[in-house]
Amino acid sequence: MHPELRESISYTTRPMRAGERDGTDYHFVSREQFDRMVAEGAFAEWAEVHGNRYGTARSTLLRAREEGSDVLLDIDVQGAEQLRASGLEGVFIFVLPPGMAALRQRLAGRNTDSPDVIERRMKNAVAEIREAVNFDYIVVNDDLAQAVATVQAIVLAEKVRINRVIDLLPAEFGLKSTT
Repeated sequence: MHPELRESISYTTRPMRAGERDGTDYHFVSREQFDRMVAEGAFAEWAEVHGNRYGTARSTLLRAREEGSDVLLDIDVQGAEQLRASGLEGVFIFVLPPGMAALRQRLAGRNTDSPDVIERRMKNAVAEIREAVNFDYIVVNDDLAQAVATVQAIVLAEKVRINRVIDLLPAEFGLKSTT
């Protein structure tokens, strides 16, 4: 996609699913370890979702900033709200399924959750989708290739926003930041 764009690997308390690898898909930790990390302020954002906890390590974001990289976070609405409130700069993209029936079909098709868990996730999705209006962009994932292309276009457009490039322009242009 973009070589300077990194995917963050979240911490979670949920059990590892078949085919997942610790440190690749998630950092799988106990609830006690997760709670210690929360108490230590190790997370830039964290939330309890569907009965499990998920969090993004603050060190991941700080390291990426030092290296001049952007980080792609796969977070829920609670995490996005925490990041916005923290003052950290970010672009928030809400990815929607094409409809609720498609969401149910996708969840069931993964064969990783019980019917009870799927029902809980569907109920939670209704409230989460209402939060999409608080994001910068909405991408409907009805065609994966098109959804990826749309996210890539957003990343590219955000890289050339005036507030990101004005201080990099030659002084001879006489352009000054308004912030």
